[in-house]
Amino acid sequence: MVLAYRQKLAGLTGVCKIFFRNLVKTFQDGLSEARPAVAGAAAATIPAEGSDDPADPLPSLQDESSMESGYSDVDDDYFGDSDDQLDEDYMDEDGDDGDDDGGVQEVEETEAPAMEKTYVVLTEEDVRARQEEDIAKVCEVLSVAPGFAAVLLRRYKWRPVLLQEEWFLDERRILDAVGLPAYGDAVPTRVNRRWLTCAICFDTFAAGGMRSAGCSHFYCVACWRGYVRAAVGDGARCLSLRCPDPSCSVAVVRELVDAVADEEDRERYGWFALRSYVEESTGMKWCPGPGCSRAMEFVGSIGDESSEVFCSCGHGLCWRCGEVAHRPVSCKTVAMWVEKNRSESETGTWLLAYTKHCPECRRPIEKNRGCMHMTCHAPCHHEFCWICLKPWRGHEACSRYRPDGAVVALSVNPEDERRRQAKASLDRYLYHYERWDANLKSLRVALRDMENLERSELEMMASAARVPVTEMSFVTEAYEQVGEGRRVLGWAHAYGYYLDPERDFTKRQLFEYLQEDANASLERLHGCAERERRELFAGAGDKDAVEVAGAVDLDTYRAYREKLAGLTRVTRQYFGNLVKAFETDLAEVSSSSS
Repeated sequence: MVLAYRQKLAGLTGVCKIFFRNLVKTFQDGLSEARPAVAGAAAATIPAEGSDDPADPLPSLQDESSMESGYSDVDDDYFGDSDDQLDEDYMDEDGDDGDDDGGVQEVEETEAPAMEKTYVVLTEEDVRARQEEDIAKVCEVLSVAPGFAAVLLRRYKWRPVLLQEEWFLDERRILDAVGLPAYGDAVPTRVNRRWLTCAICFDTFAAGGMRSAGCSHFYCVACWRGYVRAAVGDGARCLSLRCPDPSCSVAVVRELVDAVADEEDRERYGWFALRSYVEESTGMKWCPGPGCSRAMEFVGSIGDESSEVFCSCGHGLCWRCGEVAHRPVSCKTVAMWVEKNRSESETGTWLLAYTKHCPECRRPIEKNRGCMHMTCHAPCHHEFCWICLKPWRGHEACSRYRPDGAVVALSVNPEDERRRQAKASLDRYLYHYERWDANLKSLRVALRDMENLERSELEMMASAARVPVTEMSFVTEAYEQVGEGRRVLGWAHAYGYYLDPERDFTKRQLFEYLQEDANASLERLHGCAERERRELFAGAGDKDAVEVAGAVDLDTYRAYREKLAGLTRVTRQYFGNLVKAFETDLAEVSSSSS
């Protein structure tokens, strides 16, 4: 008991010490130059390895280079005036504001450079073009037919260079391994030159009425067609089809299939052949997003800082473990969390019903948009938070987990104690699961809204504002950031669940503080991108209304564009640094508590 209290008090003392040290430094440097960053004030400094000088504090919620001297009207628009809103600028440990010339910097000039992508998104046409190019190269170098080249490339995971190296070392061994004829006049298919009897239907056919896979076993076209149809119906194994003769291992290749199969079977065989180029390759994967036919190629290294790839449809994938994109938590944590959800799925499903009751009038309400700010139907109009059901005005601390109070253990029955611990564990799991699930559902809604925007709404909005549709990209960028923020907040709850309430008390305090603040900043961005946009372009969905009412006021549109673009930049920087903090397991708190 004494040891636990000492660790708790020492951890809180360390956090408070750093908080007030940064707060004092901010006042010493002058509030007219910068506003203190939330994360910088809340977290400790990490000593640089091999150096006696203190390193930077927990990464700020705003890049240093984006600071300006004094407050501007635009700042007030999207940062807010109240103390509980996001403070976005950040000061160095030495008080430097990041501007050596002391001048005012434009926000557009201080945008942090985007991380170079380590992946490429490919359409089906791109994949087919690459496949055909690799087959053509092998045909030219090895002097083989395209069908033979495809069989050889599949054996070597579609790596032409490796195939060529092995080919010139031992050509005969490779041909035998894949079931290709080893003689010089090998062809993908042959026709009979005299009367022969089909070994399957036992009918006799004249010259030209039967075919073989390049071997001496000829069958009629009807039997070949049935053989191919059965193989194609069996799935991708049709690509490894061999001669029907049990004693022959010659491969059946694309040229023979195209010659004997009907159109439907040819298309299915071609589809399996195309998918094999991605599925059997070591550096490519199909996007698992529903209804998406794109592929993703990873060109980075698995040891890179991020191994996440994102398709054009918005679906994210972790290249290491194959699960959905899950930064800032590790693949190991995701595996444990997924297994936990699988075992507790019935309880979670029961808890997360599709509707919740309005706290004021008790009418059921369905959540059909992305943000957590709910408004009941008329005549109630009560505004509340979807997660905690508390009034939205003055809403705070929704991201903090609070157990049901302390339990005094005087003479506790062992069975009652086990029951209490099991209930506490389940309550903590359901707390994090509900927020994880709600954020990922909001992510899907944001992606759906972005798709609707790109399909039709952006053109109507551009027409209403009398600007080119390309200028409306700031709206889709905001929705992309909302989706990324929801993904981070959701998976961060998997991290929070595995923080022990007692052993990691200080970490939990900082985790809940950062989650609460991050959620507030994301709600601010989401509200600007959704509600304020709908208010500004209220008639943009009706072309006749736009013609009658006229275009949206240009100055109002520009002010909204500047506000939303600024909020997007600030939120992107905020969440980038939040991810780094969680990926390092809040190391600042660990060092301050030790």
